[in-house]
Amino acid sequence: MKQTNKAADPAAESVEERALTEGNSRERVGDRTQRRNITTSRLAAVREAARSKPDLVFTNLLTHLTVDLLRESFLAVDRRAAAGSDGVSWTDYREGLEERLEALCERMHQGRYRPQPARRVVIPKEDGSERVLGILCMEDKVAQQAIGTILSQIYEVDFRGFSYGFRPGRSQHDALDALTVGIERRRVNWVLDLDIRKFFDTVEHSWMLRYVQHRVGDPRILRLIRKWLEVGHWDESGRRVRAKRGTPQGAVISPLLANVYLHYVYDLWVDQWRRRHAHGDVIVVRYADDSVLGFQYHDDAVRFRQALEQRVAGFGLSLHPEKTRLLRFGRYAARDAKAAGEGKPESFDFLGFTHLCSKTRQGRFLIRRQTMRKRRAAQLKRIRGELRRRLHHAIGDTGRWLRRVVQGHINYYGVPHNSWMLDDFCYDVRQSWYRALCRRSQRKRLNWTRYGRIADYWLPRARVVHPYPEKRFDARTRGRSRMR
Repeated sequence: MKQTNKAADPAAESVEERALTEGNSRERVGDRTQRRNITTSRLAAVREAARSKPDLVFTNLLTHLTVDLLRESFLAVDRRAAAGSDGVSWTDYREGLEERLEALCERMHQGRYRPQPARRVVIPKEDGSERVLGILCMEDKVAQQAIGTILSQIYEVDFRGFSYGFRPGRSQHDALDALTVGIERRRVNWVLDLDIRKFFDTVEHSWMLRYVQHRVGDPRILRLIRKWLEVGHWDESGRRVRAKRGTPQGAVISPLLANVYLHYVYDLWVDQWRRRHAHGDVIVVRYADDSVLGFQYHDDAVRFRQALEQRVAGFGLSLHPEKTRLLRFGRYAARDAKAAGEGKPESFDFLGFTHLCSKTRQGRFLIRRQTMRKRRAAQLKRIRGELRRRLHHAIGDTGRWLRRVVQGHINYYGVPHNSWMLDDFCYDVRQSWYRALCRRSQRKRLNWTRYGRIADYWLPRARVVHPYPEKRFDARTRGRSRMR
């Protein structure tokens, strides 16, 4: 007689009169398709555990490091990124990818993985100073991307809503929208523009590892983070220089570690201070080491700045004396400045935009955001230099490159009330390209009529591509403030 389908014993073998299979026949066969599989579900389980248990310390995270996760991490790395000290680019690393990833996964699990020192690149900044970037090897980029993906499942649950820097689903324009909406809707009369001096170069390794241990108890993960922090770089003579402080700018995992450091040093403390010590409204928006706070009362802003200076000094950090300033800003800034015998309300810069107090035609308060003049001048300078280098290139090649540059500028700075700055930028680019084309020979053979057809074909027109801040902010938050 045929047995039931859900019998406890292997029913099919007994009915068909054949012997049992050798080995453990009850094990579930692995998923062979290319859909979302065990790796994604395990990371989702880590995220859910971190959300449900805020005090949970994860002691076995490296088990989530698989070849599939490393493959996804490799595809997430920028293909146009510069090669590290070993000279291996993204295209070179793709050759024999599966063998490379399997060997990397095995070495990371066995503790035999050794990161390579970074290649240093110096980039001049707008204020005349220099920014030092560390270019990692492709293998180190893949490894850091994979570990960062695992750690993000934990810390994305812990991070505060007013933290926007280098987080998935939170762009620079989200931070700008939150700041604009917060100042316009809350009782903000003073703005404190904060900047931490050389933050990435002054991070204390001991404090960083201590903060990571609040949620990560896997010694293998901690060992990897310590190696990445202390690996250092190659100097000009070819010697290895170990890093005693800081986290290298340009490393894949540095933004996540920086957010973890600031989460414990700044975010939690700010959230606690404004709930316990502030007498009026306080809004906070932070993007990496740049932060803008809005206060209702001047006394709260002064006391906060003094307390913050003492707070960050205990962790090896300091506020930039020139970039950190307190200014009158908000709905009643013009009225209060006039009563105090001052001029027009001051402006402040944040994420490439200059924020100014303004009004609509109906007299309603409005924050006008314009492209920073320094950013605009620096980009035009780079474009003109590149046009001189491409002087004798084909018009089509230069036009395709110039179209990408101008469209990228429009995509970022194309916010409401900034159209006239976009028009000026596009006009200056058209002028610069015309002068470059006229220098291709000793005689000027290009008139404005012919050049107009060329420029209209290759260069995009200036236009506003972003909605009003309150529209996008309300659509994404649905009434839940990201500034709290």
